[in-house]
Amino acid sequence: MILVADSGSTKTDWLLKLSDGETRQFRTGGLNPYFLTEKEIVKILQTEAADMIAFAPDVTEIYFFGAGCSSPDRHEIVSNALSVLFTKSYISVDSDLLGCAYATCGHHKGFCCVLGTGSNISYFDGEDIHSGQHGLGFVLGDEGGGTWFGKALVTDFLYGIMPGEISVKFDNLYQLDKEKVIKNVYQMPNANSYLASFSKFLYTIRETAYAQDLLRKGMLEFIETNIMWYPKYREYKCHFVGSIAYVFADELKAVCKEHGIHIGKIIRQPIHDLLDFIVSRDI
Repeated sequence: MILVADSGSTKTDWLLKLSDGETRQFRTGGLNPYFLTEKEIVKILQTEAADMIAFAPDVTEIYFFGAGCSSPDRHEIVSNALSVLFTKSYISVDSDLLGCAYATCGHHKGFCCVLGTGSNISYFDGEDIHSGQHGLGFVLGDEGGGTWFGKALVTDFLYGIMPGEISVKFDNLYQLDKEKVIKNVYQMPNANSYLASFSKFLYTIRETAYAQDLLRKGMLEFIETNIMWYPKYREYKCHFVGSIAYVFADELKAVCKEHGIHIGKIIRQPIHDLLDFIVSRDI
């Protein structure tokens, strides 16, 4: 059996290919090794994935692609945690960007962008990814990602910049104040996921001028900071993965068109395409 995981900071999608060719899908919280220790990852899996772990004796291969898995020491945190529960499995851990490239580009050259809780980009040469100077996380980067939009909404609300009717709606929904926000951002864990949770509000006000202006600003900042950093960004298709890209695909396409960016796939969850790629290719 082959088990594939696509992990972000908020959630992890798991897809298990059974011996008879059928698949089973599972979901747990995000397993980002920048924010979680080996023991914390094991605890999350034991708590949230008991049904999946029941297949452990028969799982021969695990391919884990995750946010925060961009260096060998981070790979080791996830690999060690998985090996505690899947003792008979070959385990491969790599970055979410490589997983997204496999799912979107396949065997072709192109750019793969992540617009989910966070944001990132890489160039895929048909075999491997080449990351630039991006992916700085929610404090310094994540342009156009859920944390960026969530932070913009919260600060606009607290500063009194958000338009009146929208501000009332936001207040009724979240009942925020300065102290509550500061505590969750600066004192509690998973501040990135906390901020990203507010980005869902954008969908409820999508047709307003305020939301459209904010969406355009965030996506334009992602394009100018990330995509246009590559001199040959117009030569290859640019694929997008993640909830922000998928839900606001119309707005994304419009801004990309203005800048001569050729869009390829826009998918919310790469897990099924990722499993298909792995099964069809010996990686």
